[in-house]
Amino acid sequence: MALTAYLRCGKLAVFALAIGLGGAAAWSSAAILAQRPKTAPQRIVSLNLCADQLVLALADRGQIAGLTRNAADPQMSAAASATRGLPILRGSAEEIMAIDPDLVIGMPARRSPAIAVLKSRKYPALDIKSPSSYPAILVSIREVAKAVGHPERGEALIARMNRDLAGLPKAGGGKVAAYYQRRGYMTGTGTLIDDLMTRAGLVNLAGKLGKPALSQMSLEEMAAARPDFLIVDTATDKIVDQGTEMMHHPVLEGIPRIGIPQAWTVCGGPAYVKAARALSAKVIAR
Repeated sequence: MALTAYLRCGKLAVFALAIGLGGAAAWSSAAILAQRPKTAPQRIVSLNLCADQLVLALADRGQIAGLTRNAADPQMSAAASATRGLPILRGSAEEIMAIDPDLVIGMPARRSPAIAVLKSRKYPALDIKSPSSYPAILVSIREVAKAVGHPERGEALIARMNRDLAGLPKAGGGKVAAYYQRRGYMTGTGTLIDDLMTRAGLVNLAGKLGKPALSQMSLEEMAAARPDFLIVDTATDKIVDQGTEMMHHPVLEGIPRIGIPQAWTVCGGPAYVKAARALSAKVIAR
């Protein structure tokens, strides 16, 4: 997940709940297997942006009882247009308890003011990890599809994704790219961005330099490293603050840029295909 998304989620998605914190057994995958009714759940609540998109892709609309506020933000969610008419929650434990969900889906977050209240209710729940690779995305899709009662939809979605990715050329040919973000943050290996670069035949500058999954790199350092491409969030095309102004510093001129919407890379889901195809096509075009 890109840094900017983490920052926005921290401010906007107040209830990206820490489902997996503190030994909350009520929120484990085992809990859902033990408590989930034999019929498909009818009051599904999603607790974070990435869970939102999988629920939208795999559940019936009538099953969805609540999504996060980021679900309807097109800059954050690749499925924002599908949220129209669906309930968007503000983020309180009281809202969720009033719904009395028969399935709660969401990745663990680091902390939540509501978790102490909610975990005692022992709602049937499914934790999904943040995928850092395409195979991990497929695991999440299958888990959510089974949990919402539509495993065949998961397999159909996976088949479409595999088909759309088949034969995608490794257009990068070993050229070096850096995923560069506001305030000089660079995304490293072991991440979904890195997985996308590899699929496109690119070498991640962060990995080449031995950087961790997330690091800061000054403009001067980036100019000296001189990657073949800078991959950036398309939202940084416009200068709106100091963070985006940095991305347009003259020292970076001459390094070709590839813009990919953050909404396609912030979560591991169906939008991975859009990001992979766009990245490959833009590398070819350069």
